[in-house]
Amino acid sequence: MHNVLIAPRKYVQGRGALAEAGKYFKILGRRPLVLWDSTVKDIVGETLLGSLAEEGIEPVDVDFRGDCTHKEADRVIGIIRETGADMAVGVGGGKTLDTAKAAGIATGIRIVTCPTIASNDSPTSAASVWYDEDGNCIGFVCWPFNPDLVLVDSLVISRAPARALVAGMGDALATWVEAKVALQTGAGNIAGGVSTLAAMTIAELGYGILLEHGFEAKRAVEAGVLTPSVEKVIEANILHSGLGFESGGLATAHMIANCLPSFPECRGLMHGEEVAFGVISQLCLDNAVSMEEVYEAVDFEVGVGLPVTFEDIGLMEPSREQLKIIGDVCAGKGSLCESHCFKVTSEAVVDAMIAADALGAERKEAAGVL
Repeated sequence: MHNVLIAPRKYVQGRGALAEAGKYFKILGRRPLVLWDSTVKDIVGETLLGSLAEEGIEPVDVDFRGDCTHKEADRVIGIIRETGADMAVGVGGGKTLDTAKAAGIATGIRIVTCPTIASNDSPTSAASVWYDEDGNCIGFVCWPFNPDLVLVDSLVISRAPARALVAGMGDALATWVEAKVALQTGAGNIAGGVSTLAAMTIAELGYGILLEHGFEAKRAVEAGVLTPSVEKVIEANILHSGLGFESGGLATAHMIANCLPSFPECRGLMHGEEVAFGVISQLCLDNAVSMEEVYEAVDFEVGVGLPVTFEDIGLMEPSREQLKIIGDVCAGKGSLCESHCFKVTSEAVVDAMIAADALGAERKEAAGVL
């Protein structure tokens, strides 16, 4: 396989970036379909629509209906075709952005993502995660192209709940942990090849930024302020994690995370929170990592408030039979767990999850976290 790196055409991040949306949008088209929900529109609508109006751009305003399902994507595709929209713009969280990406690819128009939270690495990626009508994750698809523009307003993100930023840290933490596995085994990446040195460097950079600035960024957002640490973590959560996971590779952390929404008890989790527990489970599965690395990751997650135990993710004393549902998926053909240099069995995944729960509980107790 060739070494392949993919990325968005342009990434813009900064305080008040949405106020300049019109300047960037007009380069791509004149008739953007803007997909967002009512909550997001209440927060950023005046700023975004005002900026578009200044440039004489008339958007097609579409309400997002809550999940990235095939039905919702088809609905948006139909609106694009009916209105002649020349840009698919997702504004909000990952599911909104993923739906806009799917609709943009299907209709052959430009794609813009405007995340209002930094809870995952969807904004820069060429991937969409699909859910069924009941909210179960049913897989993901990798599109031929990344977004044309990623517009990140740091001020908006800094005013979102701290939980969202912390969840993004969980998703971003996995990037380097998983990319290393894929590099060691030569496993393919989502980009359609194997990792470049650039992708690995970006993945490792993001990991280091989280460890150095994660705690301070959380404190700042809880205080309602935008600081350099917040800016750095936003970039790590969105840009470094996005490029790193897509051009680096995925493994068990995301495979476990993708299984958790199938449990009703886990439905309230954000994607990055699911991944955070997956990270600890993967580290307990992989015999190539040192305990120093394991403790570093667990203690970071405990410190910022990410889930590290079954109780944290809503599973109260799950049986091995319950966990076997996840183990069987992870051990199945085509699983992301195939990135490892050893055969991942269902029993080994269950053991790793139980070990992760015990380790998480121990480190929480040591840190005085109830």
